[in-house]
Amino acid sequence: MLLTTDIGNTSITLGLFDDAALVEEFRLASDKDLSLEEYEVLLKSLFKEFKIDGCIISSVVEELTEKFKNAVDNVFKLNSIVLTSEINTGVKIALDNPKEAGADRIANVAGAYVLYEKPTIVVDFGTATSFDIVNENGEFVGGLIAPGLNLQLKSLNKFTSKLPRIDVTLSNSAIGHNTADAILSGVIRGSAAMIDGLVEQCEKELGQKAVVVATGGYSGLIANYLKRPFDFINPTLTLEGLRHLYYLNAATANLESTVF
Repeated sequence: MLLTTDIGNTSITLGLFDDAALVEEFRLASDKDLSLEEYEVLLKSLFKEFKIDGCIISSVVEELTEKFKNAVDNVFKLNSIVLTSEINTGVKIALDNPKEAGADRIANVAGAYVLYEKPTIVVDFGTATSFDIVNENGEFVGGLIAPGLNLQLKSLNKFTSKLPRIDVTLSNSAIGHNTADAILSGVIRGSAAMIDGLVEQCEKELGQKAVVVATGGYSGLIANYLKRPFDFINPTLTLEGLRHLYYLNAATANLESTVF
């Protein structure tokens, strides 16, 4: 079985594939303070009933990348692949500096490239809300990054003296009749309006309509407030992109593991 790992700023998402089928999904906190040995214990506990034959890791947390790779390799006795812009991505990264592309964004683009018609706009709701754009020629041409929903809510609480800390939930009305509802409207409905406007601007620059795909935990929530619905909501797009990238690069990884 193949283990796909997406290490984000808030959580680590682990997806276990049996061929093309995602059979298990786990989520851990992105805890930089855990030791290598502690991550090894977690992996042994989670996957004690499975035989892991390969692993690919996407990480935007440098402090965890090597530690988690070593834990995976030690526990499952393999040579896991770490996703960077320098491996075979199957997609031309047409950015000013391809090395700036986050691994999670590359995984999203790879998944979108094989699953959907082009051009494609992937909207990913994580710690940040990001757009990753594949043009009609199948090139990753860029995107945009904005604060995510939780980050907005935390920031309002942290950098003001009176605004409370509230959790992401439905916004019942655009006009908030109390402080909590006003914050929810500004963050939830404001993010939806941002997405509507930015999709329109991106399509104008692309010169044509795009397939808009949403992924990440809050995609279903935000969909309630959009003028233009998402064409697809795919919560596991990043993991599916990682699966595709693993098989593009597995032969090279296996070869490297035999070099002494």
